[in-house]
Amino acid sequence: MKKILKHSAFLLFIVMFCHACKMYSFTGASIPAEAKTVSVATFENKASLVEPTLAQLLTDALRDKFVSQTTLDLVDQEGDLQLEGDITAYRISPIAIQGDQTAAMNRLSITIRVKFTNLYDDTKDYEQSFTRYADYSSEEDLASELTGLLDDINEALVEDVFNKAVVNW
Repeated sequence: MKKILKHSAFLLFIVMFCHACKMYSFTGASIPAEAKTVSVATFENKASLVEPTLAQLLTDALRDKFVSQTTLDLVDQEGDLQLEGDITAYRISPIAIQGDQTAAMNRLSITIRVKFTNLYDDTKDYEQSFTRYADYSSEEDLASELTGLLDDINEALVEDVFNKAVVNW
């Protein structure tokens, strides 16, 4: 019984310590204690091939990730942590070429350029491109697969951007 009580007290101390310093969250985010806000500017679609809903979907997903996985408040501009960027590439390319020179699979790839600014720790600032893709059967119509493909790619891109910005594993 003493052992359980001792472990419980230790666990309570750790939780209180982590909450008090606000440098660590159980999602893995490491954010300066002074940082209270985040701003995510609407991503501009500069790709030569444009999917009309992509910029808003990506922007909303990034905002949702930071709000749901941190204690930061979302502000329109000039947050303590700032994200801005562009969609620089949206392309469909054949992969898995068959013997008759047709593609068995196609790949939808999206590349974004992200600039992250941390007003309290400029060593965490970065400007980087991220690319993610999803494959689909060439027998399927892209229009019928597009929503699911965009969801998968956006999820992966958002995870990459979030991890680079605030996760220090």
